[in-house]
Order: sequence, then C-alpha cells, then structure tokens
Amino acid sequence: MPDQPVTLPVCRRLTYAVGHFFNDLCASMWFTYLLVFYHSVLGFKDTNAGALLLVGQIADGICTPLVGYESDRTSGCGKYGKRKTWHLVGTLSVFASFPFIFNPCIGCDEKTSQILGIIYIIPFIIIFQFGWAATQISHLSLIPELVNCEHAKVELTSYRYAFTVVANITVYAVAWLLFHFQSQQTEDPSITQNLSWADVPTFRYLALTVWGIGTVTSVIFHLGTKEAVQPQEGEETGKSEVSSFSSQTSGALLRWKHWLVEPAFYQVALLYMCTRLIVNMSQTYIPMYLTNSLLLPKNYIATIPLVMYVSGFVSSLVMKPVSKWIGTSMTYFAGLVPIMAFSFWVLVDLNMGSRVYGAAVLLGAGSAVILVMSLSMTANLIGDQTQSGAFVYGAMSFTDKVANGLGVMIIQALHPCQTLESDCKWFYHNVMVIVTAGVSAVAALCLATILIWPITIRRRLAVIRGLMATNEDETSYYGINGSLN
Repeated sequence: MPDQPVTLPVCRRLTYAVGHFFNDLCASMWFTYLLVFYHSVLGFKDTNAGALLLVGQIADGICTPLVGYESDRTSGCGKYGKRKTWHLVGTLSVFASFPFIFNPCIGCDEKTSQILGIIYIIPFIIIFQFGWAATQISHLSLIPELVNCEHAKVELTSYRYAFTVVANITVYAVAWLLFHFQSQQTEDPSITQNLSWADVPTFRYLALTVWGIGTVTSVIFHLGTKEAVQPQEGEETGKSEVSSFSSQTSGALLRWKHWLVEPAFYQVALLYMCTRLIVNMSQTYIPMYLTNSLLLPKNYIATIPLVMYVSGFVSSLVMKPVSKWIGTSMTYFAGLVPIMAFSFWVLVDLNMGSRVYGAAVLLGAGSAVILVMSLSMTANLIGDQTQSGAFVYGAMSFTDKVANGLGVMIIQALHPCQTLESDCKWFYHNVMVIVTAGVSAVAALCLATILIWPITIRRRLAVIRGLMATNEDETSYYGINGSLN
C-alpha cells in the first residue's frame, strides 16, 4: 500500500521554518552588504572585496557536499537526531564568527593595510561559511523527512521561504532605521548621502542585531522541532535481510554515488544553480547599481531590498495554490516572467529615479517564486531517499556557491575604473541586465528539459525493470536493507 500522506500541524511548521532564520539574516547581510562594506566603507579595492566574497563562497561550496555526506552517514548525538545535531554545530559556528565579519580588524583604522585586514578576516569567513553550510543542509534535509507528499513539501518550503523574506525585511528595516538615526545626528550632507568609514558603527550595530535575533530563533527551532531518529546504513533493523522481490526493489536505497549517474540530478542542479545566481547576484549588486549607476542616496540600499522582499513575501503566500493548479515547473516559469520584465525595464529606463521601486517589486516577486519552486523540485527529486538527502542538497548548493563566487570575482575584475565618471557609472547597470536576463534564459532552457524529461530516478527504475525481466538474483544488485551496491 502507498504511504499515507504525512503533514505537520501549523505550530511545528513554524518552529521548523524559523530554524533557518539565523542563516537567512546572515545571508542577507553577506550578499547585500559585504561588497558595500569592504569597498565603499572600509575602502578596499574592487578585487580585494570580491576576493573576500569568493573565499567565502568557495569555502561554503567545499563544506556543503562534505557536510551533506557526513550528515547522511552519521547518527547524530545520541537521540537528538543527525540533522539537528549538524544544525546545532553549524549554528554555534555562525554564532562565534559572524559579528567579526562586519567589523574592521581590532585596532585598525582607515590607514591600516588592506592585506592585514584580509588576513585577519579570512579565518572568520571560513568558520562562518562552514557553519552556514552545516545549518542550511541539515535544515533542508529535514523537509523530506518531516513530510512525504509533494504539496506538503511545497507548503513547508513556502513556510521556510516566508521566514527567509521576514529575515531579509528585518535586516533592511533595521538598516534603514540606523541610516535614518545617523542622518538625524549629523548635518554633513556627504555623510548623509555617501558611504564612508563613518558608517562602520552602523554596520556593526546591524551585525550585532542580526546576531541576537538569530540566536533566539535558533533556540526556538531546537526546542520545537522533533526529528525521528533513523537507523544508519549497516545497522541491525530487526528485519529479515531477504524478503520478497517486490518489497526489496520498492525499498531500494540510493547512496551518494548513485546520484551521480542520475540524469535528473544534473537537471535539478543546473536549475538550482541558475536560480541562486539570479537571486544572489541581483541581491549583491543592486546596492552598487543604486548608488553608482542611479546615483541615489545611501538609504536606498535599505529601502529597495526591503521592497523586493515584501513583494516576495506576498508572492510566497499564493505559491502553494498556484503550484497545485498548474504544477511546480509551470509555476517556476511564471516566476521567470517578472524577472525578465525587470531586466527589460532596467535596460530601457536609464534614469529610473523613484521608479526603481516598481522594478524592485517585479524582481522580488519573481525571485521568491523561482527559489521556492527550485527547492521543491529538489525535495521531489529526493522523494523517499531521505538517507542520502543531505548529499543531494549539498551538491546542489555546491554548484550555487562556486558559481556565485566566481561570478562576483569576474565582475569585480572587469570593473573599468575607480571613479564614477564616463562609462563607469553604467557598469553596474549592465551587470543587473546581464545577470537577470542572461541567467533567466539559461534557467528557461533547463526548465524545458525538465518538462520534456520529468524529474524521476531513472537508473533505479531501469535496474528494477531489468531484474524483473531477467529474474536474476536481486542480491547481486541490492545489499542489506535494499541498498544499492
């Protein structure tokens, strides 16, 4: 008989969803303000600021699949659960490192060597990225373990993204308040309009606020989320090693290496990478676009991202019924439409001014849809293969982190000059158009392959059909507990 649908009560959905809130707060600052802080506030060169982000993305990319692999194969701390154990390890690492990232090195000032600042901050970035990866992968891996039907996974992912939006709104709202208080305390127009070393305390207070709120929400997650402790591969299950052919084939377990020969694995990975490129790269460069290309006051780097995530929050509320009506893939395509509209708007309207708020609504709404749908596709790919789910999420995230890091480094290296004169002010304008339109086109092509060849574990099905056709001994393909050899 098919498994009965498993869902969660609202309170448990909320306590689960809040478990990534600390990560989301930190990620919002990392992608939106890291380049701004190190380049415009601390005065680092474009390439040095980009190198710091690249180091972080590479560290995250390396740690992510390794954490996924270890999370799948370890049993966790006693009866606490393997996913929650890794979540706790990650949270503690983020807790210990994040406040140092948005602060100058101890005793440093404007004249301190940039090389010294880079050497000081890199260890904290690596620790932070390891912790972020451990928290992200363990949290995502809980989705197919807590619920087992497609719409419940979309719903849980939507709850998770809703808190992602709330986290971003929190960061930008606090940033706006801090900039507002700063403008009231000084009459110097250069400090009010432009970013400089005088903004170091603003970013310090913002980081400490994020640190405090994230700690509280992580505690709520660990107290309110219950993870079932599952036997690990090779452990005694109390069941007979050999049962009927149908029961063993239906319960076949994929290890990490078997995913590498699944075509759907690469389909979803490419789509997820494109999704993250659109979301993260636009989030990274929109502050530079606002201040350098549109020449808007610095408070816009708080208000525009805030508008984006409010529109994303609204769109996340309607995603579940829409995806249930037209399907996950077509909902993803619907999310690409406003992103392409944003790209066209930026391309033709060279002096947006306040009209940038309308463009931000389009980008925010579309980004929310494609992100939730790509995560739902990943959960659907994993299906009942929860024993290796963390590796799948880790591999998907690896492509995202490395692609984002390399993308930022290439863009920083291509920056034409250090001033805002002549064509330099349009550099970030071109970046916004290329990132949103170009990557969206690649995502659309990848989505087309999924519509032609739907997401399914084809290799396992082929093995089962072969066994049924040849009537070979299934133990040559399946080991103890139905695991593929």
